[in-house]
Amino acid sequence: MSFTVYMVRHGQTLFNSFQRMQGWCDSPLTDAGIDNAIHSGKLLQDKSFNAIYRSDTMRTKNTLIHLLKESHIPENTRLMPIESDLFREEFYGFFEGQNTDKVMETVGLPYGCRTFLNILEKYSIEESRDFMKKADPFDLAEDNQEFWDRYDKAFDFLRARQNDDDQVLLVGHGTAIRSIVSRYAPEIDILKSPKNGSITKLIVHPDTVEVSYYGNLGETPI
Repeated sequence: MSFTVYMVRHGQTLFNSFQRMQGWCDSPLTDAGIDNAIHSGKLLQDKSFNAIYRSDTMRTKNTLIHLLKESHIPENTRLMPIESDLFREEFYGFFEGQNTDKVMETVGLPYGCRTFLNILEKYSIEESRDFMKKADPFDLAEDNQEFWDRYDKAFDFLRARQNDDDQVLLVGHGTAIRSIVSRYAPEIDILKSPKNGSITKLIVHPDTVEVSYYGNLGETPI
């Protein structure tokens, strides 16, 4: 049994534009973020979905609203989106809402890094979570094990609800997408974050996940 997931990164938010850490905290879509959602809707307008999922955040809810406006599915026959906290972004604990550059300098300096990109180049996205956990004075940030305990449950949540050959839409988050690709397709370069509104295609199997493409904005067929 396998099914396809089109995982869309939500549209740009105020915190994205302010370069602030946005994991479990939330902020509204900007005008550019609405455009991101409309663009992804146009890319997906010819797809027929068996289910729609999103995280329980305002930014994925509003992205989905604008995305579906571009859909060919009549409003009275659209699928009811299923929301779950399992699909949330990585939790940054004490660092939620703080300036991203300053946070990553604090987190990375003990390891000879000043930016998130430095950490990815020298270490990995998995180790970045463990570094942040160690730097959090309240010990609340998700380490890598905690993140994957949650996302393993997220994939099992999907597997329990979908059938063979289903097509699924999931509106989610950038670092989560990066992390999924890093784990299941390590040959793909994740140094560049998937842009807001981009689409990552996953084939979910019983015991693993296959990545068909990452961060697609329409440069190649969806």
